[in-house]
Amino acid sequence: QVQLVESGGGLVQAGGSLRLSCAASGRTFRSYGMGWFRQAPGKERDFVAGISANGVTTYYADSVKGRFTISRDNAKITVYLQMNSLKPEDTAVYYCAASGSNYLLRDRGAYSYWGQGTQVTVSS
Repeated sequence: QVQLVESGGGLVQAGGSLRLSCAASGRTFRSYGMGWFRQAPGKERDFVAGISANGVTTYYADSVKGRFTISRDNAKITVYLQMNSLKPEDTAVYYCAASGSNYLLRDRGAYSYWGQGTQVTVSS
């Protein structure tokens, strides 16, 4: 069982930055691939970024590539999402998730555990 708690969301102006954190519980954190998803009102929950269990391989949605960076600190059992050059279309609830796979991290169905989400609002 893995429990995930996101933090770091808020209101920011376009062009600004935010850093989301996802604190995990459980000693098996190191064996999980991790991902960030987001869901805007009336839309599907979409993949944003993923990172393998050892932190070596990362994946990004085309819409955030070059602006967002996913990282993890296995000692602190925390995964991060650094978001730069934010745009109004990045406004959404951002969810952290844990997956037993290191290769299907773009697939929402590959994730077994989800956090409650944190709101990110980007004003124009």
